[in-house]
Amino acid sequence: MILHNSTLLFMCAFGLALRGFGQPGTAQPTMGQPNVVPPVSKTFTAPEEFTGNCEGPAVDADGNIYAVNFAQDGTIAQISRRGKTSFFITLPKGSTGNGIRFGDANTFYIADFTGHNVLKANLETREVTVYAHEPRMNQPNDLAITRSGHIFCSDPNWKEGTGQVWHVAPGGTVRLVAENMGTTNGIDISPDEKTLYVNESVQRNVWAFDLAPDGTLSNKRLLLKFEEGGMDGMRCATNGDLYIARHGLGQVAVVSPAGKVIKTIPTIGKKVSNICFGGRNGKTCYITLQDRGCLETFKAKTPGREWVMMKEFTKKR
Repeated sequence: MILHNSTLLFMCAFGLALRGFGQPGTAQPTMGQPNVVPPVSKTFTAPEEFTGNCEGPAVDADGNIYAVNFAQDGTIAQISRRGKTSFFITLPKGSTGNGIRFGDANTFYIADFTGHNVLKANLETREVTVYAHEPRMNQPNDLAITRSGHIFCSDPNWKEGTGQVWHVAPGGTVRLVAENMGTTNGIDISPDEKTLYVNESVQRNVWAFDLAPDGTLSNKRLLLKFEEGGMDGMRCATNGDLYIARHGLGQVAVVSPAGKVIKTIPTIGKKVSNICFGGRNGKTCYITLQDRGCLETFKAKTPGREWVMMKEFTKKR
């Protein structure tokens, strides 16, 4: 069969298009929605296992993931590396968990937003105690922790649209280190532990502070302001990049230490509430989805800061 030149040109162009379609790393439009990028994340746990306050998460030395409000508020679940969820602990009466952070291989801390506490949980005995209590806290939201055990707690007042940051010294002494802020939410520390990052959900700001060894903050400066969407939990990778949950947008934004958005990772659920790093090499990200009541997962290029910390903790056992 003889083909005309115009037909050959059309078939070549069509063939090249087909070759690119569906290849790894090539974002393809959804049929009928040319501007929609398909999700990169994958479902990790069964949907609707967690309440609308699905949060946390954190990874232990064995790769298990912990997330709050499993089946009902006030609980914490343990999730295997294969995504099997099981009940782990119930928090004290009147307490509801939010962010979780490990302080060593056997201890994790929980922001208790209804009890105005930072709780402490023993991984082996499953005992939960009040590590720090401060009546002036609005509702402790998320935590960040240094290698030496200095904890920072974001504390938003959603009704007033304001917030603050608390420092909990090793031993449980609490002091206010940043006030007169917007709705403080996601919080984390740079790999060299010289910078504290805090975001404000409603105001869409990400702030950076100089961090002193004793927990004192100074030199507050604006790192980035988003034009739309909310923000929730965030975690720092070992190269200094911030992975920020974009609550309501169904995204995780990857932001450089200079404040540049490097990449946006689309998720299945829209209400991404928090994130942590785990897996064999620390490059597996686990995210909590409040609208789906489950966790999703995706791969990062570099390990998480806290994953490296956990490796250091296990060497001290």
